[in-house]
Amino acid sequence: MLHFDDIVFGPIFSRRLGSSLGVNLLPSKGKLCNFDCVYCECGWNKDGIAERIFPRLDDVEAAMEQKMSKAAEEGVPVDSITFSGNGEPTMNPDFPEIIDVTLRLRDRYFPKAKVSVLSNATLIGRKAVAQALMKVDNPILKIDASEDTLVKRINKPVGSYQLADVIENLRQFEGKFILQTMFLKSPDFDTAAPEPLEAWRNIVRELRPRQVMVYTIDRETPDKSLGKYTVEEMTAFVQPLIDEGFDIQIRG
Repeated sequence: MLHFDDIVFGPIFSRRLGSSLGVNLLPSKGKLCNFDCVYCECGWNKDGIAERIFPRLDDVEAAMEQKMSKAAEEGVPVDSITFSGNGEPTMNPDFPEIIDVTLRLRDRYFPKAKVSVLSNATLIGRKAVAQALMKVDNPILKIDASEDTLVKRINKPVGSYQLADVIENLRQFEGKFILQTMFLKSPDFDTAAPEPLEAWRNIVRELRPRQVMVYTIDRETPDKSLGKYTVEEMTAFVQPLIDEGFDIQIRG
């Protein structure tokens, strides 16, 4: 499984974001997340062997300064500074302050680059987290399933999770976010079955995100029973929304 040992890594090519300079705000060994998604490229939470120490603000700032200054000096292109890494980035207690530092360094070294955060949206009920996400160019917030039972099968939340609460908290963004959804299937579930698919479309209609990213499995997954969808199939899933004027990006 894929793990990130460095705070800042890359740039690597992202099928969604171009030349992406990655930022890992989680412990460097293993995975630490409040989801345990069946498709996660970082594997299962139980396999994480990490010390549970988050990189602090000063460490992140120093790593970013070093990496960005070198990339700028060498003429390496950076399209996006992307927070992903070994789990949910907003779990880092310094996340709001780290975003401020990132924006300042971005403006100095790569003013045309976008700052992107890949988040499962579980912590946006915290005011400081939501405000930080509202500052970045691309707050990419996840809803993979349209009801709680399916969320438990796919995302396996650690602790309490209510999809209705996440939807309510997303309203504060007033559509100024990117909704990200993984389409996949297994012997136990199918996110594109007619009923959950239409319920998901209705969530999109309700929240009206500025863009929707839909994608499917691309890398090794911890659950080996999973099946992927083709671009053509996913296009059919979202066609009613495209017809209604939604901006939808589809990646196989």
